Amino acid sequence: MWLLPAWPEIASRLPYMAALCLALFFTWHAVYRFALLPAAQPVPFAFGGQASPVDYARALADSGVMAVMACLGLAQLSHEATPDTFQLMSVAGLMHVLALAQQRQSWTRTTAWGWLAGLVTLGLSGQNLMSLTIAVLLPWLQRRSDTEWKTPPTDQAQGASNAQAPRNTPWQKGAVWALGVSASLVTAVWALVWGGQTWPPTVNVTHASDALPLLTWFAWPVWPLAIWTLWRWRWHLHHAHLAMPLLFAMLLILGSVLQGNSDRVLMLALPALSVLAAFALPTLRRSVSALIDWFSVLFFTTSATVIWVVWVAMVTGYPSKPAANVARLAPGFTAEFGPLAFTVALVATLVWLRVVAWRLGRHQPVIWKSLVLPATGGVLCWLLLMTLWLPLLDYGRSYGPIARRMAALMAPGQCVQTHGLTQAQLLGLMHQGGLNLRRLPNDDDCTYLIVPADRHGESGFDEAKWAFKARLNRLNDRRESLLLFTKISASQAPYEAQASGVERGLPAVGE
Repeated sequence: MWLLPAWPEIASRLPYMAALCLALFFTWHAVYRFALLPAAQPVPFAFGGQASPVDYARALADSGVMAVMACLGLAQLSHEATPDTFQLMSVAGLMHVLALAQQRQSWTRTTAWGWLAGLVTLGLSGQNLMSLTIAVLLPWLQRRSDTEWKTPPTDQAQGASNAQAPRNTPWQKGAVWALGVSASLVTAVWALVWGGQTWPPTVNVTHASDALPLLTWFAWPVWPLAIWTLWRWRWHLHHAHLAMPLLFAMLLILGSVLQGNSDRVLMLALPALSVLAAFALPTLRRSVSALIDWFSVLFFTTSATVIWVVWVAMVTGYPSKPAANVARLAPGFTAEFGPLAFTVALVATLVWLRVVAWRLGRHQPVIWKSLVLPATGGVLCWLLLMTLWLPLLDYGRSYGPIARRMAALMAPGQCVQTHGLTQAQLLGLMHQGGLNLRRLPNDDDCTYLIVPADRHGESGFDEAKWAFKARLNRLNDRRESLLLFTKISASQAPYEAQASGVERGLPAVGE
């Protein structure tokens, strides 16, 4: 933001964009290194003619990235300016480091530092169970590379270099393991003492029962492919290319349940599930691939059509029924035609039609063909929402409407005291409404006071000095309401006489 002062909002999102790109980068290389392991290679043809190990691994790596991009749960959370994107990058990077150490049969300085950085990042971000478990199980995770490695599955030059690469001594492996366990223990103690976490975690039966529906839509379409991989490779689950991503996925799914079915924790399991999904593609039958293709075409084409129809209704007023629904759900919203957004959305739709035509045509079959349409369709719908529907989503989800309505009820330039507002509410009101907010009791000269509706009965401000003025609700969450008070004067009624109106549920401004 300091380097790009003209575009502060765009600049603030650049680190999170870079983290998402690195997460995809690490996922690609994790699948690539896992696919190069001897146990992950397909059986050679009797008379030759099969794909080279490197080409096979690259095709599976492309499939893994497409699987991540196709996940429905990644659409919103990965585009938010939150630390969860960096956690996603850490999980994918940690899996890549383990795959690289397995494929090279040794720990280098780069892989060891990457291993420690990934464990510390997960620990500091609250994933102590996963960090400590992976650190403790490191010797088991490496066992297969020491006992089952036969011939490095690369080309001749790379095979010679890998075959001659020295393996780590038991002391070196023990040092890496000890450092990983120590780093995980330190971050776990930090989270328990200073991070406010409790141990052992408690499992809520209601949350456990609700975990399956969340996982069903959140991890679509990778979870059916991951289950198919576990079934078709069920006699090989002890190999590293299946055991490691399976352990990652199980720990993160368990962590999501322990944290009340947190979708942000479940997002961290998507790279591991995508690795498992990639190994399902070589075993899929043609009929299953065709079913995935036709479902993707129908689902994403229908979704894109709905987005376009609603946008046309918002701009032109026709069809009348979608336009009336938008006016009912977002009162006061006025849609405007944006040439740039329209152009980007139109180009994306034409690209989608071209991809569908290519996939349904006759061409040389490739492994990743079954994930082209899900990945492209997911990107298409998200791009349409971020271009055609972005003004409507901003109007309904941001603090802009409530901040502007609140600013209209105040005299310009007056300071506003606050009590009990969260950091998100404070920043939203200041940025969207231009309000001069101050926390109680910093300034007694302020004329207005903002209090959340669920905390207006708490002590913290002198109720006798304030008169209720308005109650304002967010459009997308009627349970989140803000109460606006004005400093009482001799000509105004006492607060106690008007407080009953708050408890009776006075209609919010704009309703």
